[in-house]
Amino acid sequence: MEALTELCDLVARNPTQFSEKLAWMCNRCPQPDSLSSGSLRVSRSQLNAVLAVARFLSKCSDSSDTRPKSVVLEFLHSVPSSFTESFWPQSYSTESIASFFADFLSYVAKAAELSSDFAAEIAGFSGDVVLSAIGANSAISRVFLTALSQNFLPIMPSDADRFVTCLLDQLSIPVLAPGTPREQVPAANSETSSAQSSPLSVNHYQPNESEASPGNEVSHVSGSTSSSRVGDEVTSATSSRGSMVMNGGSILWKSGSGVDQLGANLGLNDVGGAMFRQQVTSFEEESVESLEKQEIAFKLIAHILDKVQIDSRLLEQVRLIAKKQLQSLSVFLKIRKRDWNEQGALLKARINMKLLVYLAAAKLNVKSIGALDSEGKSTKRLVHEAVALLIDAAEACLLSVWRKLRACEELFGSLLAGVAQVAVARGGQLLRVLLIRLKPIALAVCAQADTWGSSQGAMFESVMKTSCQIIESCWTKERAPVDTYIMGLATSIRERNDYEEQADKEKQAVPVVQLNVIRLLADVNVAVKKVEVVDMILPLFIESLEEGDASTPSLLRLRLLDAVSRIASLGFEKSYRETVVLMTRSYLRKLSSIGSAESKTIAPEATTERVETLPAGFLLIASGLTSAKLRSDYRHRLLSLCSDVGLAAESKSGRSGADFLGPLLPAIAEICSDFDPTVDVEPSVLKLFRNLWFYVALFGLAPPIQKIQLPTKSVSSTLNSVGSIGAIALQAVGGPYMWNTLWSSAVLRIAQGTPPLVVSSVKWLEDELELNALHNPDSRRGSGNEKAAVTQRAALSAALGGRVDVAAMSTISGVKATYLLAVAFLEIIRFGSNGGILNGGTVVTTSRSAFSCVFEYLKTPNLMPAVFQCLTAIVHRAFETAVSWLVDRISDTGDAADVRDSTLYAHTCFLIKSMCRREEHIRDIAVNLLTQLRDRFPQVLWNSSCLDSLLFSIHNESPSAVVNDPAWMVAVRSLYQKIVREWIVKSLSYAPCTSQGLLQEKLCKANTWQRAQHTTDVVSLLSETRIGTGKNDIWTGIQTANIPAVMAAAAAASGANLKLTEAFNLEVLSTGIVSATVKCNHAGEIAGMRRLYNSIGGFQSGASTGFGLGAGLQRLISGAFPQQPQAEDDVFNAMLLTKFVRLLQQFVNIAEKGGELDKSQFHETCSQATALLLSNLGSESKSNLEGFSQLLRLLCWCPAYISTPDAMETGVFIWTWLVSAAPQLGSLILAELVDAWLWTIDTKRGLFASEARCSGPSAKLRPHLVSGEPEMQPETDPVEQIIAHRLWLGFFIDRFEVVRHNSVEQLLLLGRLLQGTTKLPWNFSRHPAATGTFFTVMLLGLKFCSCQSQGNLQNFKTGLQLLEDRIYRASLGWFAYEPEWYDMNNMNFTQSEAQSVSLFVHYLSNERVDALQSDSKARARENGSSLIDVNNQYHPVWGQMENYAVGREKRKQLLLMLCQHEADRLEVWAQPLNSKESTSSRPKISSEKWIEYARTAFSVDPQIAFSLASRFPTNTYLKAEIVQLVQSHMVDIRCIPEALPYFVTPKAVDENSTLLQQLPHWAACSITQALEFLTPAYKGHPRVMAYVLRVLESYPPKTVTFFMPQLVQALRYDEERLVEGYLLRAAQRDDVFAHILIWHLQGEEMQVSESGKDPASGKNSSFQALLPIVRQRVIDGFAPKALDLFNREFDFFDKVTSISGKLFPYSKEERRARIRSELEEIEVQGEDLYLPTATNKLVRGIRVDSGIPLQSAAKVPIMITFNVVDRHGDQNDTKPQACIFKVGDDCRQDVLALQVIALLRDIFEAVGLNLYLFPYGVLPTGAERGIIEVVPNTRSRSQMGETTDGGLYEIFQQDYGPVGSQSFEAARENFIISSAGYAVASLLLQPKDRHNGNLLFDNVGRLVHIDFGFILETSPGGNMRFESAHFKLSHEMTQLLDPSGAMKSETWIQFVRLCVKGYLAARRYTDGIINTVLLMRDSGLPCFSRGDPIGNLRRRFHPEMSEREAANFMIRVCTDAYNKWTTAGYDLIQYLQQGIEK
Repeated sequence: MEALTELCDLVARNPTQFSEKLAWMCNRCPQPDSLSSGSLRVSRSQLNAVLAVARFLSKCSDSSDTRPKSVVLEFLHSVPSSFTESFWPQSYSTESIASFFADFLSYVAKAAELSSDFAAEIAGFSGDVVLSAIGANSAISRVFLTALSQNFLPIMPSDADRFVTCLLDQLSIPVLAPGTPREQVPAANSETSSAQSSPLSVNHYQPNESEASPGNEVSHVSGSTSSSRVGDEVTSATSSRGSMVMNGGSILWKSGSGVDQLGANLGLNDVGGAMFRQQVTSFEEESVESLEKQEIAFKLIAHILDKVQIDSRLLEQVRLIAKKQLQSLSVFLKIRKRDWNEQGALLKARINMKLLVYLAAAKLNVKSIGALDSEGKSTKRLVHEAVALLIDAAEACLLSVWRKLRACEELFGSLLAGVAQVAVARGGQLLRVLLIRLKPIALAVCAQADTWGSSQGAMFESVMKTSCQIIESCWTKERAPVDTYIMGLATSIRERNDYEEQADKEKQAVPVVQLNVIRLLADVNVAVKKVEVVDMILPLFIESLEEGDASTPSLLRLRLLDAVSRIASLGFEKSYRETVVLMTRSYLRKLSSIGSAESKTIAPEATTERVETLPAGFLLIASGLTSAKLRSDYRHRLLSLCSDVGLAAESKSGRSGADFLGPLLPAIAEICSDFDPTVDVEPSVLKLFRNLWFYVALFGLAPPIQKIQLPTKSVSSTLNSVGSIGAIALQAVGGPYMWNTLWSSAVLRIAQGTPPLVVSSVKWLEDELELNALHNPDSRRGSGNEKAAVTQRAALSAALGGRVDVAAMSTISGVKATYLLAVAFLEIIRFGSNGGILNGGTVVTTSRSAFSCVFEYLKTPNLMPAVFQCLTAIVHRAFETAVSWLVDRISDTGDAADVRDSTLYAHTCFLIKSMCRREEHIRDIAVNLLTQLRDRFPQVLWNSSCLDSLLFSIHNESPSAVVNDPAWMVAVRSLYQKIVREWIVKSLSYAPCTSQGLLQEKLCKANTWQRAQHTTDVVSLLSETRIGTGKNDIWTGIQTANIPAVMAAAAAASGANLKLTEAFNLEVLSTGIVSATVKCNHAGEIAGMRRLYNSIGGFQSGASTGFGLGAGLQRLISGAFPQQPQAEDDVFNAMLLTKFVRLLQQFVNIAEKGGELDKSQFHETCSQATALLLSNLGSESKSNLEGFSQLLRLLCWCPAYISTPDAMETGVFIWTWLVSAAPQLGSLILAELVDAWLWTIDTKRGLFASEARCSGPSAKLRPHLVSGEPEMQPETDPVEQIIAHRLWLGFFIDRFEVVRHNSVEQLLLLGRLLQGTTKLPWNFSRHPAATGTFFTVMLLGLKFCSCQSQGNLQNFKTGLQLLEDRIYRASLGWFAYEPEWYDMNNMNFTQSEAQSVSLFVHYLSNERVDALQSDSKARARENGSSLIDVNNQYHPVWGQMENYAVGREKRKQLLLMLCQHEADRLEVWAQPLNSKESTSSRPKISSEKWIEYARTAFSVDPQIAFSLASRFPTNTYLKAEIVQLVQSHMVDIRCIPEALPYFVTPKAVDENSTLLQQLPHWAACSITQALEFLTPAYKGHPRVMAYVLRVLESYPPKTVTFFMPQLVQALRYDEERLVEGYLLRAAQRDDVFAHILIWHLQGEEMQVSESGKDPASGKNSSFQALLPIVRQRVIDGFAPKALDLFNREFDFFDKVTSISGKLFPYSKEERRARIRSELEEIEVQGEDLYLPTATNKLVRGIRVDSGIPLQSAAKVPIMITFNVVDRHGDQNDTKPQACIFKVGDDCRQDVLALQVIALLRDIFEAVGLNLYLFPYGVLPTGAERGIIEVVPNTRSRSQMGETTDGGLYEIFQQDYGPVGSQSFEAARENFIISSAGYAVASLLLQPKDRHNGNLLFDNVGRLVHIDFGFILETSPGGNMRFESAHFKLSHEMTQLLDPSGAMKSETWIQFVRLCVKGYLAARRYTDGIINTVLLMRDSGLPCFSRGDPIGNLRRRFHPEMSEREAANFMIRVCTDAYNKWTTAGYDLIQYLQQGIEK
């Protein structure tokens, strides 16, 4: 129900917006048709819905939606059917029904009050509903009527009479027959009979009908009862002997007389005989149920009388019934407990119920009287009679034995209230009569038990309220009765006994009536607040007090003192002065009597008066006075009293002055609470304050100011204690506190209003003070002066924290020591009480800083050195106290946090302004304290007021007297510049975004103020300040601004249009001025448009303002608008809001559709919208709150939604602008940004794009080199979104640094962000470009968790510990994947990635050490419920664990090692040419440590262990341990393909290990990994083979086609013909796969015999025999359509290939013509033929004139050009593609080399390296036959040499223009990236025969290597290996690469950098490349004919090297190849032998 209620309230606030919710609630209610059927049983949920809808109507009755009203009306209609239990839910109790009806009717009644239409609808049928309830006579109907009696519904006037009549008829309301003949008169004649007695009579309907005597209005009756008959129920009140004179008679207050006596006097005790028993019986015959009905009836009739008029006769009947009820009240209340037959709970219930009936009857009686016509004699008579009856009833209640029952008290109060209501309404004589009758009642109430305590009686309150009401009413009309009434009460306290006659007897107690009358009169005075009443009462009180202690009872005196103080607190000047004089004199008199001889027998009341009553009175007056004049006078009087008291107390021997002075302190604290100590204080007042603090220090009344208790002797607090004043002072410093804690708190409050105790006299204090014990030589203890002075100095030294040694104070006298001690107490307490904020207003300003007081002491000239030293120490101690106060409140939130922050900023601003003081020592102290405050509370760096003070205010603080002092001006300016520079640099080093935003705001402000002169210094300082990605020389050490993400965000926040992907250096001044100008321009645009709009009277705009609403923003903005806008502004705002919201939504829509964002337009729009938002923060208009809410939300969400770096730059700029210009919006903006951040997690964007296809290189290399299905690449570049997240994160870190010390609210928002970010499962992108951003998030997390040690999040320690564990888990999760590279061709980005991880490592390894140690100690002290103390338990992050602390340290060490390795890797990637080894200084890791790392990693996540092994591939300890772990956790890791090499080994195959049984369940690995398992080492093990085939079949055949040569070679070892089976199945699935397979099978045929080996030898013969069989099986498996394609494809290319063999007999001149003739005979049959070397290119025809015979060593290869189209592209886009057809040449080795080159190309592309490789297509189509794809648009270097004699450098200039031109440099760039790519490929493949004929250059300058006849271990010339360089880098090539010729040019460095990165990227996939080559080892290719080609290939990868070592190796390779002589020598040989141009 609570949730439904909250929903209802939310809907009621905005019903239009939440109409759907409202409809939902209405639909949950019982439907009308089911209600009307009458057979419905409602459910609890339906009842709750009805309540919710009714509640909605009570809050929003004017809603246009009619459904809620119809629901409620229908349910009201159905109420009669609810009077049966079948209507309600089962087991629904009567109490629940009662609660439902009570709530429902209260809501409906309130809704009816708000809506007259709704009330009219209810009134139309409510009468029938109520009548049915009356007639139902069931428990439920009675419950309904009870609820109705509390909240009555509207009824029709016509129904009222019927309703009342029914109530009177249906409900039994018996009129009891009283025991008197007069009361037995029939109702019709009752008025006549009662009229025989005067309406003014106070007769009490006596049984004997005797008339009241004229002379005595209180007739005495016969018969009496003893007080004992009252029994336990009546507590008789004791009264003193005395009489109270009444009008014409008296009531005697004799000893022993009590309530019975009063009852006898009032004639209420005569009850007896048979009549009495008859009355008791008649009362007992009434059932409780009947009484309940009567109460309900009376209440309902009273409600009817309230709402409508009824028939006069019916009204008369109602009045008579109510009257008869009240007439029986007196009889009822006379019956005592023992006279009832019932007893116990039953009797109590009956009595209570009957009293409630009387209460309802009394109210009904009053209402019926009020309904009478006011005119007419009979009416007046009835009114007088009713008043008399009510008063009689009240007297009966007062004297009843049941008067202590709550119901009786309520009845009494209601009776008096009714009397007052009637009397006040009628006025005149009735009021006078009432006052006469009220006096004895008041005295009777006062005669009861003492009501002076806190729990005063309800009857007393009723009398007091009634008296005040009547006095207020009569005051202006008839004063005389009021005066008589008041004086009558007042004189009763003057009645006293003759105490002197009883001197020898024990004095009796003060009569209670006197005490209570005093209280009553005081209450009346306070309530009516009339000076005339005060003047009547106060003289009597004062006269009684001044008669002396002996004649006045002590208790009475205490009550009188309290009363006069309450009266004085009203603030009437005369009464105030008389009272204060009296009380002051009394207090001093009490002090003088202490110590005298007679004081030994003093009464305890006298002590109470001194210790409690008088101090409480002083406090009461101080609290009540409001007049400034009187408060000032009272302050002076109290301080003077303190001086007198202190002096008097000091003269008392053996007395503690604290006992005398302490009770006055609360009053002084109160009267000083509004005293501003910063204004000019009169010398006399200052002296009084000084005296007060002297005595406070002397008597030890101040709270201890040292937290460490000093070893002092305990001082007793009793009056008779005799102790050293010095000892008291010493204990006062260190504690414990000896006095009342109220005194201590009072001293704290006094300190806030005390002016500085500066002494103007050079002689100091000797002329002003009379400190007897320390100074006065005539003092009794004068001989102890020096000893006392020594102890005072010791106490002073202790108070100063030992800053000044006692020995250094030897020149300070005792008086001065006491003065300094008082100053120390005052100033330290001043800062300790409320942080050091003085009195003076509600707003904390700089002037209210208590530093203004402590610095005053230092202004005094000619101070003694020791005194100056002490005063300086006091300043520092006060500062330390202020810091402690602030630190203690670091975890405060809400208003308390605002108070803390405003206190801090006030102190900071004051210290800043104090830097220009004339006194140098004050300036130095101010700077010292300011620096400490800034370092301890860095939040001041970004506070606007502090920055204002720093930049602008300091020039305004210069004293006019010294303006022309050049030395002072120079000193202040120098100091100012130093502090400002430190301030700005420090703020920039922590939070450069916010700092720049604030500086821009200040520059805007300076521009607005036109304070060019004052900003000169600021400009000169800022002009020297630069920040950026380069070296920062403005701050030292690692700061937050060193985090690359933060610096990138800072560049965005600066507003400078920087390219953040490049290095930048930002000038704070220039960018700040530009951005400030832009912001001012935007603000000016908005202001100008608004003025123009208003000046022309607005436009006709139909713009609507229906926007979404953020409740939090609404509250904040509504609270932040202090000005009243014009109506035109609202229309103008609405128009602009609509425009901006639409524009921003358009930007989002463009981004959503993948469109290009206009950066400048987006930036402009957001900036203008921000200016509009900020321009309205000062408005009170709430008409556009929803629009501004949506605008702010869009400004926060749009950059996040668009998620591009440009959009995020704009976002950071405007967010910084908002939080700088409007800090109050900080929490709101951060909340929206956190929501947006979490949304990116849910939608998997950027940093959280965790899908496999966004994981960078690994996604692009599937499944060849990486396991997993190949997937489509994402539409948007994930790196762009990651960079956007990086910028965003920088802003978050910036905000964290700003708010971490002062805003728990915003910290918790950041905690929510981190919780959502680190939640499990791991949801981050695995893209390597996210590395730096990821670890920056983790760094923010660790920084956030460190907040638990700084205190403001100490309440969330367990949550922070859990978050820290999640951060560790997430950080380790990054290493669950293989290490990868990514290159953006951007050195700044790669460098920032490395720096980000390095900073995380630095923080993890250094800054956390202390915190972790203190953490572990704290955790050791915590109880077992803490998360970190669990042993052998389940942890929410780590799962099952044994020992948390040990495991935590192991995980931290593992994380640290992995992060260091990652940082080293990234550093190498960022700085590949930096040959310095960073790991050389680190200690070597032992084998045991490696094993521990492996185990820890495996326990967290097995994938981390495998990643660890891949990072250290040659570490045998790691591998061995992981093998053990894998084999013991096989079932748990079956989803991890990387685990395969650890148990699928040749050894496991040989042993037929049982571990291989797990392979059927293992996840699929990469194809290259599967190829390894096909090698002979694994012997075709069936489980291994089954796994391999499952892997291959899991991928599409076209994906596996790349590895066709390896699969064909696998047939050599395919004894079980499993590979063959796979090939046949795949061939059936894919025609292209089948064709390529057939061509490769044909290419393998007879290759062995051709190479000179015996074709029948071993496996080769079986392999050769298998080839045609497999080929035929493939063909046999073709479907007819596939067979047709096969025949046409193969026939076509067989014909083309056969041309080469036909040309051999012809001469060179004839061959080209022969080719043409042959080509003309070949037709392209069908449109589905494709190039075998490029299956995606469909052949559309042959260019018959393109056939060219080529030169070759043996055969006649030909080149033919085909017309081709892209299979998946435009079929009309025909392009040429040339192919070389060879016959007699083995192409298989070229295929292998180009496979490796293709893998390298894929690796480079995946990693993002800008390296060029062209793996052209080669396909063997038969024995020594093949097709080679021609590289388009290329010519060989030898061909280029045929046209020119120049080298490459000259050729490039001829082809591309002069050096330095754009085309030349582009060609050179292309040459560099291609040369570097082939350098890496050449290093690995070792291709030889690199003459200029095998080097091609395309038309844009790129190099392409061809002809790989010699690779790996083979080389020309019988493997003489003449070409010793790893790759060719001839002189002409170096001319292009290195113009300098010294390997120092930028182009050479770029080339080497690319080579190194390419090599590093290739090393990551060493195994995949080697496995590709490995399976070809038995193919018979020449490259495997000698040496150890596979082993050497692996060695060239150097897996044993670290990344830095590998980089250095590649650098050496490049250097070695540079213009090597063997390269030039080989070119010469080729030129001489082959004629190939060199």
